[in-house]
Amino acid sequence: MSAPPTQPTVTEREARQVAEAAREQDWRKPSFAKELFLGRFRLDLIHPHPMPPDEAAQRGEEFLAKLRDFCETKIDSARIERDALIPDETVNGLKELGALGMKIDTKYGGLGLTQVYYNKALALVGSANPALGALLSAHQSIGVPQPLKIFGTQEQKDTFLPRLARTDISAFLLTEPDVGSDPARLATTAVPDGDDYVLDGVKLWTTNGVVADLLVVMARVPKSEGHKGGITAFVVEAGSEGITVEHRNAFMGLRGLENGVTRFHQVRVPAANRIGAEGAGLKIALTTLNTGRLSLPAMCVGAGKWCLKIAREWSAAREQWGKPVAFHEAVGSKISFIAATTFALEAVVDLASQMADEDRNDIRIEAALAKLYGSEMACLMADELVQIRGGRGFETAASLAARGERAVPAEQMLRDLRINRIFEGSTEIMHLLIAREAVDAHLSVAGDLIDPDKSLSDKAKAGANAGVFYAKWLPKLIAGPGQLPRSYSEFNHEVDLSGHLRYVERTARKLARSTFYAMSRWQGRMETKQGFLGRIVDIGAELFAMSAACVRAELLRTTDDHGREAYQLADVFCRQSRIRVEELFGRLWSNTDDLDHKVVKGVLSGTYEWLEEGIVDPSGDGPWIADATPGPSERDNAHRPIR
Repeated sequence: MSAPPTQPTVTEREARQVAEAAREQDWRKPSFAKELFLGRFRLDLIHPHPMPPDEAAQRGEEFLAKLRDFCETKIDSARIERDALIPDETVNGLKELGALGMKIDTKYGGLGLTQVYYNKALALVGSANPALGALLSAHQSIGVPQPLKIFGTQEQKDTFLPRLARTDISAFLLTEPDVGSDPARLATTAVPDGDDYVLDGVKLWTTNGVVADLLVVMARVPKSEGHKGGITAFVVEAGSEGITVEHRNAFMGLRGLENGVTRFHQVRVPAANRIGAEGAGLKIALTTLNTGRLSLPAMCVGAGKWCLKIAREWSAAREQWGKPVAFHEAVGSKISFIAATTFALEAVVDLASQMADEDRNDIRIEAALAKLYGSEMACLMADELVQIRGGRGFETAASLAARGERAVPAEQMLRDLRINRIFEGSTEIMHLLIAREAVDAHLSVAGDLIDPDKSLSDKAKAGANAGVFYAKWLPKLIAGPGQLPRSYSEFNHEVDLSGHLRYVERTARKLARSTFYAMSRWQGRMETKQGFLGRIVDIGAELFAMSAACVRAELLRTTDDHGREAYQLADVFCRQSRIRVEELFGRLWSNTDDLDHKVVKGVLSGTYEWLEEGIVDPSGDGPWIADATPGPSERDNAHRPIR
């Protein structure tokens, strides 16, 4: 057998082609968010708010009650933070409870919870300790169960899902030391050899990898006779000969996270363990993340609820200048932001989750927006809580307890949440991913016009198609229900939300016009305008959150479940959101993007190196990126399955 190839070298265009080939090309179902970016406010796709079946809700509530008792009596979050380790008995207790199989069908021994209740469970566990929430999420949202559910054979499901539902922890291995969001450069290989594949390579940041029993591994199959080749997904037994967990990583937050570096050296994997076809690995990964991404904002909802609880209790107890600090406007505005944003974020997650359960809509953009918005807003809420707590917010819970005060882990929450802006697609990558989907309709009809590799005849054909599309589409962006004063009047009660929905409708059309203008202006250079695209996506995220907040408020009003208060929170959130939207629109065309690019070129060329004088650098020696050359491991195996 020949030696595995080294890290592939790819051009920027080749990297984009790999990513483009992996994305889901068709839109077989309607998408609220996709329509929003096209300037069409399809309220009918989300209102009335979808609801879970009674049986599913009852099953979910019964499990949440058991899980809450476990979280309150069996999870010692301070111990996990202190020891940087989740105790085995805690993990085993969750196994006995069935928490490993929350999303796995009951016929395989799982609990068969809906996405809605799975996310509520993650929010609950994550509030007890975020590292535990990350363990359960990585296992079920992106680990082995989810890709097997969608792409696995019946034999694979029968073999692995019963284990994963009760005893076996799984991990998802895609990232490598020199490969993050650019999978075209994936270096881990899977070379066919008889009825097996032989894996060689190194994987980085393998959440759950240190304790996992089963792995989803993405590896490149070389093209050869009888083998299409390409990036391919495999289920791999974590205890296989040739697998070494070389290091357990430590982070600024999530100190109990079992995240490591895993090396594969001549690891034999049966062909029967391949998920899907050769070359389908990236598509499998992206499809898995379509709903898998909802778990992260679900835990952000839990974080927001906790921030609100602590802000309320502390701000009522702490007095300054003769009154509780909550009634000082500078603090009160922060509390209002936390309350309104928590309400809206829960509305976004519950709506997207219920839409995922119903499977009537394509939610790839909604899930991505929820992840992007949730991770950003949760960090802001935690930061505001630290500020509200003052010096106590910066002090650790252990130190507070040692001097006789309530052990409030506000600074830990801020540290734990910070990774969410990087996990499962960084904010910057999410902006680009969502932007690509948002302009898909334009590229479908006019993409060949701006593609330098297309022939004149292709461009002419694209021009004709684009003319037909835009002749129908552009006139619809001029006027709409948002300009009629009585539109959406069913949202007008003691508090009037109808004006906010009219604003969303008008602004969606404005957003679509702005996108069209930018494409006309920059054409093929549009993809380089990442600052502009990021702001477009952020506006869309705010509009989605406003829509979800209003729809949720109306749901709670009609069910007599805090409806009046929900309307108040939705109103405040929408007013805060509208201010952010107007600022983002202003920055679409008035910004420093071009100047920033010039400064960056100067920084990298050393023009401003003089600015770095007057400091010492405490960083250690060593390469920026560790060597990941395939070969046998020279380190002790840190793998420790929990039994």
